[in-house]
Amino acid sequence: MTHVLVSAGQRMLVGVLVTAGIAALTSSHTVRSDLADNIRLAKNGDTHITQYGLVTTIDCSDSTVFVNGSQNVITALGSCYAISVQGSYNTIIADNVVNDITVYGFNQKVLYKSGEPAVIDRGRELGMMNFIDRIPG
Repeated sequence: MTHVLVSAGQRMLVGVLVTAGIAALTSSHTVRSDLADNIRLAKNGDTHITQYGLVTTIDCSDSTVFVNGSQNVITALGSCYAISVQGSYNTIIADNVVNDITVYGFNQKVLYKSGEPAVIDRGRELGMMNFIDRIPG
């Protein structure tokens, strides 16, 4: 075990930095929800979905879609900069993906209608099965 001597000033600085980091994490990347038609918009940033069993439609707005959960079905309209998926049994259907599709986990399905994204299947590299493919638009 390593012991480090920390002065009172250093402890205060660490406390301020931790508090600022927590505030930044809680205030950034919020997803607006319109309950009337179940569409989530992220006009000024990325869309983060961290749920189980969500079925929804989002507007990519040239942003990145992050899905972390299980059994979600996400329809991504418009142009997405990138898609990143973690968890299991998620299905993402995108109109267009510009940069990349990165998939972690297993039994993930990412389908896209247009674009030439780099496809990075980290799950398959570890022996897990995922399905990533272009579909007719």
